[in-house]
Amino acid sequence: MFTNDEKEAVYKVIAARRDVRSFLPDPVQDEAVYSILKAAHQAPSVGFMQPWNFILVTSEEVKDRLAWAADKERRALAIHYEDDSRSSAFMNLKIEGIKEAPLTICVTCDPTRGGSHVLGRNSIPETDRMSTACAIQNMWLASCAEGLAMGWVSFYKKADIRDILHIPPHIEPVALLSLGYTNDYPKKPILEAENWESRKELDSLIYTDRWEG
Repeated sequence: MFTNDEKEAVYKVIAARRDVRSFLPDPVQDEAVYSILKAAHQAPSVGFMQPWNFILVTSEEVKDRLAWAADKERRALAIHYEDDSRSSAFMNLKIEGIKEAPLTICVTCDPTRGGSHVLGRNSIPETDRMSTACAIQNMWLASCAEGLAMGWVSFYKKADIRDILHIPPHIEPVALLSLGYTNDYPKKPILEAENWESRKELDSLIYTDRWEG
């Protein structure tokens, strides 16, 4: 059982967590990084396959190459918004966090881990990525609890990231996560603050017994 204060702290971290794009150069203590990775490793995984690995990137040269890969893909994606009022907002999305943050963590997913017949994955193959996403969410919450900022960079070609980080062909690079301190921790999600989208009302998303859309 948990006390009311403990429960309130969990919900507070969930509500406070943000995707961050601006970082200070101050180094992050190894103990904090390890605590965040431990939180990830304690995530649930289908068939207890634990498909994740973590590549810690501190080299400025490697971070520059990762930032190049992300910016290349962002520019390619911008064409989808060139006739849209959100075009300028899209191009202004900040990805320099990769270069600013003292640490970038590439989280990968190994679909072969556990063998050919992982309990629960035979019916739904993508549960390995779902499991990895649970680990990433744990990292985000732990970072927030540690007073650190984390940003998930999702613009890149997987082949580029495999090449830059020497990742084997069968391993999927699921996320690039920038980690560090910030003076600009958003009170609202960045895309909400930019009027890209607003949070939907929870009650409108809840159905009973069947789909009601």
